[in-house]
Amino acid sequence: MKEGKRQKQVSALLLEEINKIFQKLGLNMIQGGMVSISSVKITPDLFEARIYLSFYQIPKPQDALKLIEDRAWEIKRDLVSSIRNQLRSMPQLTYYIDDSLEYVDKMETLFKEINETKPDKGNES
Repeated sequence: MKEGKRQKQVSALLLEEINKIFQKLGLNMIQGGMVSISSVKITPDLFEARIYLSFYQIPKPQDALKLIEDRAWEIKRDLVSSIRNQLRSMPQLTYYIDDSLEYVDKMETLFKEINETKPDKGNES
């Protein structure tokens, strides 16, 4: 289903504000690695926001996600205070691990292996 204009506006607003909050609370650097918010998807009724997090060079992303979920009330408190004049109600925030980078790396590795094992057509004469 296509995302509506208001959904895109709210997603962009939440992405920007949550990034600021992560920097303020020191959540953008965890366990010697970096955490970034890759995207924010919001339901059509603007009731739930799904926040997708990318973890770079973090050995245990699940532990980092747990740490962020443990501090979710702080994030929500700061978010409410920063966007209270722009939204009627605060969406429910849910955090997910965005593994699209790992998926891309895996696919590139597989394609590289396929190309290395494929016989060279120029030498088949």
